[in-house]
Order: sequence, then C-alpha cells, then structure tokens
Amino acid sequence: MIASQLRGSAKPLGASIQTYARIAGALFLVSIVAGGFGESYAPSQLIVSGNANATAQNLIAHDLLYRLGFLAYLTEAVCDVALTFLLYILLRPVHAPLAFLAVLFRMMATTTFAFAELFYFIPSLLVGGDAYLKTFSPDQLTTLALLSLNVYETGGFLFVLFYGIGSIILGSLMMRSGYLPWILGTLLALGGLGFVIRNILVVLAPANASVFLVLPTILTLLLLGLWLLILGVNVEKWREKEAAAAHT
Repeated sequence: MIASQLRGSAKPLGASIQTYARIAGALFLVSIVAGGFGESYAPSQLIVSGNANATAQNLIAHDLLYRLGFLAYLTEAVCDVALTFLLYILLRPVHAPLAFLAVLFRMMATTTFAFAELFYFIPSLLVGGDAYLKTFSPDQLTTLALLSLNVYETGGFLFVLFYGIGSIILGSLMMRSGYLPWILGTLLALGGLGFVIRNILVVLAPANASVFLVLPTILTLLLLGLWLLILGVNVEKWREKEAAAAHT
C-alpha cells in the first residue's frame, strides 16, 4: 500500500525526467566531494591512532576543520536522501517494488551512519572544558574522546551492508532498464557486493576488511554522476517503460 501511494505521488509534475536525472547527477557529485571531506579528509587530519592526547590537541587546535567535517557529512546525508527519492523515480518503471525496496535499504544505511556520526561530534563536548566535566581527569577526557572517534569509525563501516544491498538492487534495475548504460548498473551492483563483503569481514575478520573493497563503488558513483549530469537518460525508452508499467 505504501509503495503504491509513493508510486502515485512520485510522478514528475512539471519537470521532465531528464531534469530529475541531471539533478541526481549533480547530487551524486556533491555527495562524493562532501563525503570525501567529511568521512575521510577531516578525520584523517584530526585522529592520531592510539594517541588520545595528540587527537585531543588536534580537535582543539583545528576546531573549524572538525566542525566543517561534520557539516560536510550533513551535506552528504541530505544529498543521499534526495538521491534515494530521485533514483526511485528514475528506476520505478523497471520494477517498482524492487525500486521501493532499494529506498528502504538506502534509508536504513543513511540512518545508521547518522547514528555513527553522533560519536564524531561527542568529542567536542568532552574537550570543550565545561565545568561539569571537571569530575573527570584530563587523561580520562582525552581517552573518552578518542574512544568516541574510534566508535564513529567502526560504526561508519559496521552497517554498510544496507547500502551495499541497496546498490545491488539499483544496479540490477539499471542493467534491465534499457535507458541507462548496463555497464554502470553492473559496476554499481559489483560495488554494492564489495560493501557487503567488507561488512561481513569487519564482523568476522576485521584484519582482512580492506578499504579497497569500497573503492569500486566510489568510482562508479563518480561515473554515474557525470553520466546523469551530462547525458541523462534515454527519455523515450523511460517513457515506454513507464507506460508499460502503468498497464501491468
């Protein structure tokens, strides 16, 4: 029932499907830049592995960079929510229930990562010097700050299973669409599989959970973003699929 309501309300009104595709392409590129800064660059400049004091000093000395990292994540999260909606519109003619299932997996991924990001922000409270924290020693506070950041890093990859499954579904729909390049759909599905495998390894064999397993997805999202922004979709074939879906 929910899926059918969403299907009915999600029809493009006034804007062409090509406009939706190009907005999605732009959001993909913004999401990659924001995610790269907020999830990778900023933390790498602040967190010193195994050294709580050095990490705390970095947080205090580079407070703006620290907060910009969190703002970048918020930007990425907004893009992800909008992309989830746009990808549903673009791919629902292929198979609406599966497209809606991908919506659920992507929203679950965004929600769980948002929870992990809470632990990224907690250290700003611990090293903020508020009076109520004087019951803790400086060493205890810096240790808790590093622990919180470690929880953030672990939590960020502990639930990528949901994102990976969503990508596999979206990739399979792209392969079947006829109005988007099948090769991009294949790469997206394979990238999603890499996320799933890495998630399993994080749980069962953390030492083997290589970051290289997620790199194919990043490359694919870059290519997909450029394709949608510049070339969009084959509008005629999309409309044919949409018309055929409406009569089933």
